[in-house]
Amino acid sequence: MAKKFTASYEQLKPDPVYQSKLASKFINCLMWGGKKSVASNVFYDAMKEIEKKISDVSPIEVFETAVNNVKPMLEVRSKRVGGSNYQVPMQVGPKRQLSLAIRWILAASRGKKGKPMSLRLASELMDAYRKEGAAMTTRENVHRMAEANKAFAHFAW
Repeated sequence: MAKKFTASYEQLKPDPVYQSKLASKFINCLMWGGKKSVASNVFYDAMKEIEKKISDVSPIEVFETAVNNVKPMLEVRSKRVGGSNYQVPMQVGPKRQLSLAIRWILAASRGKKGKPMSLRLASELMDAYRKEGAAMTTRENVHRMAEANKAFAHFAW
């Protein structure tokens, strides 16, 4: 019998600095081309920047709160019913919430230009911690879309 694959971050080893499995998962998602050392340096430099700017809270708390703030509760999925497509609002599972939150934070960080990635990431994480910024805007748009299509909720499968 083949071993079942799970994409959960619970199986990961915690990162060496903060002992956080979430940070380890985030570093893996940040990594491009198998260059984990580069991704780790970017993440830890961002954490140092957060520590400089927000001194009253530990940087790992800022990071975890930012990811939790960006997690969506609802999303819309396309469902075909009788020849027409409907955008059906659905609840998001915990794994998908995490992956969407990480993806949106990284996309927002990569979308900013003109500064090193560690500063862009620190900026986006601090914005998400304060419930503002591009990743939070994406979350709000997804929620707004789900709210607007509430009438089609009975098509949920």
